[in-house]
Amino acid sequence: VQLQASGGGLVQTGGSLRLSCVASGRTINIYRMGWFRQAPGKEREFVASLIWSGTYTDYANSVKGRFTISRDNAKNTVYLQMDSLKPEDTAVYYCAASPRAGVPYDYWGQGTLVTVFS
Repeated sequence: VQLQASGGGLVQTGGSLRLSCVASGRTINIYRMGWFRQAPGKEREFVASLIWSGTYTDYANSVKGRFTISRDNAKNTVYLQMDSLKPEDTAVYYCAASPRAGVPYDYWGQGTLVTVFS
């Protein structure tokens, strides 16, 4: 499975961005898709996830109510709609895929930079 993330950029506080992650290859192997982020000098952290063929979604407390994860199975694409952005959301955002329940994310995209300025 290969993942290609895009959509990052520079945005003012309170603004919005939508990230996309296109999956290719053996996408039938995907069970869960997630978004993670890593800010400068900090460890990578979980942002949001969804079940590829279900309805369950999960969010970090820091983004609940502001970010929305969704998918388009026909396009093998997962989105992260980010609203009400804050400077602390500044990070490189990565998409990732897990092949089975309870298994760590095995597949990672290359990351896309989101910078929120005040």
